[in-house]
Amino acid sequence: MADPVGIPSLWRNRDFNVFWLGQALSVLGGSISLLALPLLVLEATGSVVQMGLITVITGVGSIATGLFAGYVVDRTDRRRLMITCDLARALLLGAVPFIWLAGPRIWVLYVLTALVTVLKTLFDVAYVTAVPGLVATEHLTAANGRLTAAFAFGTLCGPAAAGFIAAAVGADWAVGVDGATFLVSAVSLRWVAFGRDADGAGDGAVDRVRDGASRGRGPAPGKLREMFLEGFRFLWAQPVLRALTVLLTLLTFVTMGATDLLIFRVQEELGQSKATVGLVIALSGFGVVGAALAAAPLRRTFGFGTCWLGSVVLVGGGVVVTGVSGSLPVITVAAAVFMFGLTLGAVCSLTLRQEVTPDALLGRVTSAFWTVHGASGPVGAAALTVLAGRHGVPAVSVGAGALCLLIVGAGLLTPLRGSRLGAAPAQGPAVRGPSGGARRSSRR
Repeated sequence: MADPVGIPSLWRNRDFNVFWLGQALSVLGGSISLLALPLLVLEATGSVVQMGLITVITGVGSIATGLFAGYVVDRTDRRRLMITCDLARALLLGAVPFIWLAGPRIWVLYVLTALVTVLKTLFDVAYVTAVPGLVATEHLTAANGRLTAAFAFGTLCGPAAAGFIAAAVGADWAVGVDGATFLVSAVSLRWVAFGRDADGAGDGAVDRVRDGASRGRGPAPGKLREMFLEGFRFLWAQPVLRALTVLLTLLTFVTMGATDLLIFRVQEELGQSKATVGLVIALSGFGVVGAALAAAPLRRTFGFGTCWLGSVVLVGGGVVVTGVSGSLPVITVAAAVFMFGLTLGAVCSLTLRQEVTPDALLGRVTSAFWTVHGASGPVGAAALTVLAGRHGVPAVSVGAGALCLLIVGAGLLTPLRGSRLGAAPAQGPAVRGPSGGARRSSRR
């Protein structure tokens, strides 16, 4: 697809490309921990429930941080916040192999997971809100696809690396490698100028006019609730975003614990090695690569609603097959299908929010969106792992797949069915059209 007249190619956008490459390495490290932490717990306890507890803590931490993350992001220097989060995560994760020298300390992993989750949530909200300031609106879907491709790179290489590192020197050192990648991310961010930095007057100035408060003053009484409600009100006022939030809340109940089920199925129920587990998850990353490349053309061709509901079908099918099949090649292909669906839905959802949300609210809207739909994740992860421990992964996977089909059926009764253009219809002065208007056209 040709670049719009007067807008430089995404490949010639220096700030975006430095940002993209730096985050590619960071995602690689994050993918290592995604497998290494559950393996570390499983190695020490042998319990799928204990392994699922790590996932539950991650979900609860994300929800709690989401109540204020958007407000923090919208009122601070996003680049400085992201660098701080990277450095703190590097310190925490890098300490794990040295703590483990004295023997397994499961409680340390729980505390560390909670702290890292807070930092990750702040970073991720800032990450999402930074992208519209780095690229033109017309390049948003392509930029999100390329960033997702970086995630795919991590998904391909990270789990395989984690499996081999864990098998060779221990899962604790695999976590430590993740800490090192955050140092690289922090350095790369110092070379990126976000749109806010270039404009000289950021979203904080908008907030000062609206709130009548200086940037340095803390939230007034009741502000913690209000900062979340500002984003939630915007979400709820748009029919498509409202339906998406409700349906994704149901879907997150299934997806958050899916990796735990896959790890337990391959290693415990099928008796495979850590390296094999890492290889299966790594190869599933081809689904992320495919979705990253296909998201933009699929969305242009079929529209947001069809793409998102189709992605749920793929997620459900992937969960069922990975849970019931005893063949590693079949499980690997099904895991790739699962990741394709999950990634396609995520890219379309992310781009939609960036298109229709004013910059001054984007952090709060993103935070509210993640907090609301993420609330079901810890409950789902706990329920799925407990049930898998009692009844086995196959039975739980079939139930999860059935829930996905119910979600698709419900979605066909909402405005998602007709949202071909992928943008919420205008409901008031705060809503922008799919192009974003002048809000971002001056960024680049």
